[in-house]
Amino acid sequence: MRWTWIDRFVTFESGKSATAVKNLSLAEDHFADHFPGFPVMPAPLILEGLAQTGGILVGEARQYRENVVLAKITAKFHSEAMAGEQLTYTTTLLDLNDTGARVSATAHSGDSLIVEAEIMFAHANPAQLPPGLPDTKFVFNGELTHLLRMAAAVSKPPAPSA
Repeated sequence: MRWTWIDRFVTFESGKSATAVKNLSLAEDHFADHFPGFPVMPAPLILEGLAQTGGILVGEARQYRENVVLAKITAKFHSEAMAGEQLTYTTTLLDLNDTGARVSATAHSGDSLIVEAEIMFAHANPAQLPPGLPDTKFVFNGELTHLLRMAAAVSKPPAPSA
């Protein structure tokens, strides 16, 4: 199963907010078992999508000097998300400091509010990780690196036309 739970960014304002989307396809493995005949997106995967959107916002705000680690989520679910829908993840940076950050987050399907959350992140300096863990930016690599490049492209203002 894949680990990245956002498909693309639709807006990205450095140090302020980010909006990403996730298309829910019946072809995704989790829909086969959750639940047969009633394909509902598992709530933890929706929260992971929100955390990835907010985590990228936090990481970019600090030029990816540290890994951004999920520390705490407080969430209230309002409805389910079903296969065939598109989730819109919206995150807003509330606080950012040397030890971590806090974002407010929502997930919508169309006009329907699925979940609202507050997410706290901790900063983990790769050089200070426990022995045995790689001292690399383990969060900002692979698929997320590609999404970060896409986020940067979204955040650039359009070139003036001639």
